Amino acid sequence: MNHPSRRLVIVVRADPVICGHSGEARNLAEVALTRGFDDVRLLTWPIPTLEAAGLPLKPLDRLLPYSEGITVERPEAVGDYRVPDGRHLAGLTGRLVELLAEPVPTVCLSMYLVPHTTVVVDAVNAARAAGFTPQVRTIAKAVGSDVTNVIRNCLREGRWGAATVLFTTFLANDELVAVSEYTRDEIIATAEEVDTHSGTTFAEQCRNRVTVSYPPIDASAFLDPDPSEVDAALSRRGLERDGYILFLSRVARAKGIYDLVIAYGQMRCRDKVKLVVAGNGPALEHVRAMTKEDDRIIFLNDVDDDEKTLLMRGCAAYALPTKPEPDFVETFGIALAEKMLAGGGPIVTTLTGGTGEAVGDAAVIVEAGDINGLAEALDRVILEMTPQERADLERRARAKAMEFDRGAVFDSLFPQESAAVLG
Repeated sequence: MNHPSRRLVIVVRADPVICGHSGEARNLAEVALTRGFDDVRLLTWPIPTLEAAGLPLKPLDRLLPYSEGITVERPEAVGDYRVPDGRHLAGLTGRLVELLAEPVPTVCLSMYLVPHTTVVVDAVNAARAAGFTPQVRTIAKAVGSDVTNVIRNCLREGRWGAATVLFTTFLANDELVAVSEYTRDEIIATAEEVDTHSGTTFAEQCRNRVTVSYPPIDASAFLDPDPSEVDAALSRRGLERDGYILFLSRVARAKGIYDLVIAYGQMRCRDKVKLVVAGNGPALEHVRAMTKEDDRIIFLNDVDDDEKTLLMRGCAAYALPTKPEPDFVETFGIALAEKMLAGGGPIVTTLTGGTGEAVGDAAVIVEAGDINGLAEALDRVILEMTPQERADLERRARAKAMEFDRGAVFDSLFPQESAAVLG
């Protein structure tokens, strides 16, 4: 049997999930093909399972294809209804054991500690216990909500045992990565809380071992979109260049969507620009109901990856007034960096979590939760900012966002593999 020479396996919630980290996995997979990996696999969930979970999903008929050499595997559940959640984990873990049993040098990257890093650690342990001697190096990437949603909830609820399991699973990997400096700091801070309660030494280990790897973005997909394609996309949606404020993200309270629609109601610029809410999410139907009398607010829940760039380029301003919530803090802001590459109107956002690492000095910043300040900032951007000021912000934004181009991020995350090919 012929085996590939080098394999990369990424365990993640992949497309069609609307999540920056599904795009992150896609970008790492595509670059891997240019860095000597001849077998790249995304291990993820069956689509009916994603749909049943209530996750916001992209239109299935408009998903971008992966390059040849990238295989997306969606293992079916193992067992029946009597094993309600573990069935799918068993399917993922079992398939990874099968891959590790092959004599192929493998790098295995997991995104989200729960449950994907658990899948990797269990599969590696099982393969070794079975005597397969896998040639594997594991990298666990904490993507933010691992801390802000999962670990923080454990601490709030006094579930120290669960927090201990999360940290021991994380630390069991060969390399530990956080999606931003903010996320790294949060990992260490929560580890210190567990240490104080339980006498463990997680914080010191995390402080010594966790590095930062920002999300990789395919810059070429956003830079310099064809002006005619921008105009055509806007025309199909009944929009005009510089004729709308764009919110393109998961429609959720933590993304600041409620603050934005309330602020829009009091903006002086609302007669000049519409508000376009593009995306899906748990707050979508409630926000629709709230704004049903306002015909200046347009909802788009079927925007694909190609159209996303065009809408970003054509907007008068892009607003993401994200704010900290108990279950979510914006730990980087991939959509912000994508918008910075696409050009178009200025970004108005907040310094929540890791957003400052994404935007640098290339955005207009408002205080999280300050509705009046948000309205004033967008009025200033649209009604008062000069063309020269807008062009300067756009130039600085693009230069900053190029730091996150997927090739550079891949080479930093996988230096051994990249050096072997590029050296």
